[in-house]
Amino acid sequence: MSFQTPGHALPGAFLNTPAVASRFNTQQDPVRRVLFPQPASASQPSQPAQPANNDAALRGLPAPTTPQSPLAKAAGFINDALTSDERYPELDSYCRHLSSEYDLAARDSAWAPFQELQHFQIPQSVFEQYDHAQVSTAMGLFAELNHAWVAIDSCLYLWDYTHPSPQLVGYEECTHNITAVKLVVPKSGIFNSIISHVLVIATSTEIVLLGVSAQQTATGTQNIELYDTKMKLTQKGSPCLIVGTASGRIFYINQQDNDIHELYYQQDEKWFSSRIGRINHTQQGWGAVVPKNAHKLLWSNSANERVVDLVVDDSRNLLYALTNQSTVRTYYMEAPDRLTKVIERQKNDILRDIAHAMSGASPLLSDRMEIVSISPVSATEDNKVHLMALTNTGCRLFMSATSASSYMLSAPARAPQSMQLQAIKFPPPSEPTQRRSRAEAPNGLRDIIVNSDTLQGSRRGVRFPPGYFFDFVTKADRPDIDTLFISAPDSGRIKNITRSQGVDYYEQASWIEINGRAEDIGLLTKPFAATNQPLGFGNELAVQFDNPSGNEFAILTNTGVHIVRRRRLIDIFASVVKTTAGDEVLKSEVNKFQKAYGRLETITAALAVACRQGDPGPFGGGRGAIDQPTLDRAKSVFINYGGNPTLPESDGQPATIDMVRPSSRHAAITLYLSRLIRSLWRSRVISISTNSAGAFTVNGVIPQPKLRNVQDSVIALRSFLNDNRSFIQGLSGASDLQKAASKQEELALQAEHQAMHAVEVLMTDITEGISFVMTLFEERVTDIYARLDATAQQGLRDLTYERLFSQTPGKQLAKVLVKAIVNRNIENGSNVETVADALRRKCGSFCSADDVVIFKAQEQLKKASEPSLNPNVSRTLLHDSLKHFEKVAPSLSLANLESAIEQYIQLRYYAGAIQLCLTVADAKDRGKSALHWVNDGKPARDPRARFFDQRKVCYGLIHRVLLDLDVSSGREPEIVDNKPTLIATKRAEAYNVVSSSTDEVFHLDLYDWYIEQGWTERLLSIESPYITTFLRRLASQDVAHAELLCRFYTMRSKYFDAARVQSDLAQSDFTLTIKERLNLLSRAKTNASVMTPGVSRQEQQLLNHDVTELLDVANIQDDLLERLKSDTRIPSERQPEIQTALDGKIQPLSDLFNLYADQAGYYDLCLIIYHVADFRNPTTIAQTWASLIQQTHDEVLEQWAAYNAEREARNAAPEDPPPQPYETLITKIEGICHRSSKDSFVFPIPSLMPEVCRYAVENSQDGRIGADVHWPINLFLHLDVSHDLVVRVLESMFEAQAVPFRGAGRARLVEWICHAVNLWVRDLGRHGRPDARLEPWVSELIAACDTWATANVRGTNEGGADPQDLAREVRETRRAVESLVVSPIGTRSMGFF
Repeated sequence: MSFQTPGHALPGAFLNTPAVASRFNTQQDPVRRVLFPQPASASQPSQPAQPANNDAALRGLPAPTTPQSPLAKAAGFINDALTSDERYPELDSYCRHLSSEYDLAARDSAWAPFQELQHFQIPQSVFEQYDHAQVSTAMGLFAELNHAWVAIDSCLYLWDYTHPSPQLVGYEECTHNITAVKLVVPKSGIFNSIISHVLVIATSTEIVLLGVSAQQTATGTQNIELYDTKMKLTQKGSPCLIVGTASGRIFYINQQDNDIHELYYQQDEKWFSSRIGRINHTQQGWGAVVPKNAHKLLWSNSANERVVDLVVDDSRNLLYALTNQSTVRTYYMEAPDRLTKVIERQKNDILRDIAHAMSGASPLLSDRMEIVSISPVSATEDNKVHLMALTNTGCRLFMSATSASSYMLSAPARAPQSMQLQAIKFPPPSEPTQRRSRAEAPNGLRDIIVNSDTLQGSRRGVRFPPGYFFDFVTKADRPDIDTLFISAPDSGRIKNITRSQGVDYYEQASWIEINGRAEDIGLLTKPFAATNQPLGFGNELAVQFDNPSGNEFAILTNTGVHIVRRRRLIDIFASVVKTTAGDEVLKSEVNKFQKAYGRLETITAALAVACRQGDPGPFGGGRGAIDQPTLDRAKSVFINYGGNPTLPESDGQPATIDMVRPSSRHAAITLYLSRLIRSLWRSRVISISTNSAGAFTVNGVIPQPKLRNVQDSVIALRSFLNDNRSFIQGLSGASDLQKAASKQEELALQAEHQAMHAVEVLMTDITEGISFVMTLFEERVTDIYARLDATAQQGLRDLTYERLFSQTPGKQLAKVLVKAIVNRNIENGSNVETVADALRRKCGSFCSADDVVIFKAQEQLKKASEPSLNPNVSRTLLHDSLKHFEKVAPSLSLANLESAIEQYIQLRYYAGAIQLCLTVADAKDRGKSALHWVNDGKPARDPRARFFDQRKVCYGLIHRVLLDLDVSSGREPEIVDNKPTLIATKRAEAYNVVSSSTDEVFHLDLYDWYIEQGWTERLLSIESPYITTFLRRLASQDVAHAELLCRFYTMRSKYFDAARVQSDLAQSDFTLTIKERLNLLSRAKTNASVMTPGVSRQEQQLLNHDVTELLDVANIQDDLLERLKSDTRIPSERQPEIQTALDGKIQPLSDLFNLYADQAGYYDLCLIIYHVADFRNPTTIAQTWASLIQQTHDEVLEQWAAYNAEREARNAAPEDPPPQPYETLITKIEGICHRSSKDSFVFPIPSLMPEVCRYAVENSQDGRIGADVHWPINLFLHLDVSHDLVVRVLESMFEAQAVPFRGAGRARLVEWICHAVNLWVRDLGRHGRPDARLEPWVSELIAACDTWATANVRGTNEGGADPQDLAREVRETRRAVESLVVSPIGTRSMGFF
């Protein structure tokens, strides 16, 4: 390769310098600016910065979103539906103003909100006892026990009113007439666990406590037994009202006063208290023992006031008392036995609040009205509303109470301090009115009817959560007969109205004739609570399917017990669909539903009825049957009114599937499914407790009957969807897409299909998940729990049904549990296939066909580990287990893989362990994505990286196998009796699997691991097609790996490849010093000089030439660095920059020349650069030589001056004097000659030799300083310049007569010519060749010299020989030459020998 550089355009300025633009980087070096300042140049236009790589360019882009799996998407639908149900408005939001909104339906109407299920007659045996009554009778209900009671004089009788012929349970130990009876909750720790309730019986002289044990029989009835507790309290007065709290406290009121007494009892007597006693909380201290009449005379202003109603709010620890003067008192209950009155609202206070709330007067709320009953509202139901009071005119007054803590965040709950009216609910109108929404009403306000007398004569009212209201009305024309008015919040309408529209207190109501006087009412089912907080508490729609029987109530009259049920929305819908005649009427009714409850609730109700959810059945029985026409009509409503998916308009953005809003049909399926599973979705699967023996037990949180009911309902939904798949949009598949009229519609249908499919997948997992849970408990879950490790046990404790149904961690834990079930059955002697097949039938997604294969493989592994087994049989079992594992490699979990590998290692089945890991790694990445990612340089945030991570886990297990193998093989000999041992055979098998693998990613990872372990010798000994690729990739990362690749090549005699790697490394950007790069290039030149099989001679010569050129440049750079480091002209603060620039990557020749060598005046290095760059400008080269000669002379003179100055200062000579200038010049010329390989262009003899001779004469570098006068001639002859060329240059100088070889100065030339010719003649004679001859021109030159020397015998020759001696020497030389001259003239040589 040639380097061409034009000559100087201006003296000292190199506009184009030696460079190899195609081989070396020509970036500007910052050292030039600070080393030798240059004139400022015109600014160059800046170029925009380019990103270093694609990763940097993509760094600002958002990471791609991972598409959701069907299960995750469906779980999101369920959570959204549950959240929507939980946002049902709290009571305070719609119970805060005046209202008279009712949807009054006839008793036998399909829209009736309540239904009278059954009427149980009072048993004849009760009437028989009643006939013996003498003084008094009383009746009541124990609704929670399905029992009624009657007190006849001093006897108490109980009976199960649901039994056709009940037996009376009597208590006849009282001696006085019974005045009050109450069933309360017992205090904890007082009675045995068999006592579930305490029966309080009050007479005119004593109070008796009886223990009640209620046992449920096989038929579902309650069997009651009474136990005498020996607790009796003698007291004066006749208790008439008794209430109990959830903590077991008992309060009562006597007929003669309005004092509140508390009955306390304890297990043992104490010093100052007996087992049973009472506390008067109204008249405390000595006032409690003052005679009643005296007390009234002294202090009482209301002698006729008495308490008529007493109720408890356990959620707030409040006790409310209502007197016959419509005064409401509020008491705060503090543990253990304190009761403090905190609020008292008299009738006038309440009337004042009413006047403020109403803009006008109402005849129903005048001073003649009376409050007849009160009902508490728990804190769980609402935070503000505390109490509902019923007037005798049928108005309901909702009262709210506040305390100081209400206005402070995070303040503890305290007793309320004030109470005020919050809302009024007026009776329904006597004539039905057309329902209008708030938006339809004038000014957005409804017409509130405040003068309806439909509930005039209300004598008692009871409210149950979330607002079920029972009002017993007695009309003047029938004083002994009550009419029951029942109302309930219209939850569907309240939920359907948005808060921006304003929520009204909508209610559904109806009248029921009970044909008797009501004595008591009770709730038969669990108290209603959709949530455990006010928000969402009253959502009846959400809990329709938790209890298909709904809420049931028992009403005791003097004729019997009436059972009334609250009808669900789906019950009403089913009745409407069933009783509707004709399609037009059905359409009208459906539109009515949609207007009131919205499309979603209507479609959901239709779906539920179509799935046979619309008939709860009779009282105490199972679910009723729905006729086929009703099912068909419900199905048609669901299909025809379900709507279509919609794609909202986007602002110029491309439409995607995620933007599609599914149809109401899909939303109805999701909502219905969420309500079916709402009770278990977020519930934990198990709970940990201890039994009576102290051992821990694992129990299910959700009862199994409930799980079966949910499973049956979900299966019914799946069956309905499957049976009607062709009619339901989104389930019929490709046929729907064929109907699409546009791309947008097609996209919407695709989204609908995906949403439907997701819900179907979730339903399948729900049914199988429930089966799995029930199977888990059938298999003694406590034993299975004990078999799990700590992590799995914690996971099982935290496992929820949502996680089990829809999340990967839950399913992975389920597989662990399945494995535990299988292992337990195997230990019990069961066959693995039998157990696994049973699990597959019940819950296929939790125990798939692959799981069965895994179980078989694990069973074989377990058998192979038996110590008594034959080695051949054990190896066969291990081989079979490997084959089974390989069959299911794509689905083999990490836990199962690690377990199998661990067992293989223990059994020393190393080859099988490695093979299994390789198979699983390949199965996890069928598309070779990991390999492509590695080959692309492992870009960041690439989705293919996860495939590499999956493979990496498998390769890590292989590393564990190899480590154990090495440890085991190191403990045992490899050869015994000239035969390989068993461990040696296993090692050979294992490494044979490794070496024969075609998994390139595995090999690359294995070699990486070898390097991490420091096993470079093992790595270099590998014979694999992937090792070269690996080492090449590593060689581009650091120097050590590149050196490793060189060793790899040289060990295999691939010297050409080693030289190429070393050459590339020397030119790399790695942190290498220039000397290290020189070392690499030197070794590369050595390797490139050795013949390598398979490499052509031309390639080898080209590489050798390139390496040689690089080596020359590197040597120049190294010389420059050393020179600059010791150059005193450079400031010390610039030295680090020079070190950084030159002691590293090889710089371009242009930079080395322009920035350093030329600027610093290192002319010898400039000449070498000319040689390397193949620079051939003779003028520039001659100028550089002249500058070098002069610079060398000046430097030596400076050294001598310093030497002399030091000598004078010391008065003695220093140790060693510096050399003479000519000596230093000789050394430099010889060095340049050798480094330039005697390049005739850089080392031009015809011009350089006269310059040196001229320097010797002009600077007296001759005998005058003790130098050999012939040193210039000897210098060139010593450098192997031919005698012929030296003499001819001297001849040209003799003839030219240039200064200083003019006149007497020619004597020096004659002397040099004579010396050169003598040496020439001597050289010819030394070789002793008979044909040695000189050409005639030499004789002619000597003759001319002889003539000049003879003529100038009396001249001068300072520093040289005496002229006379010179003339004599010339004559002798002439005689010697003439003897060797021949004719004709031969070919003349002008160069080196």
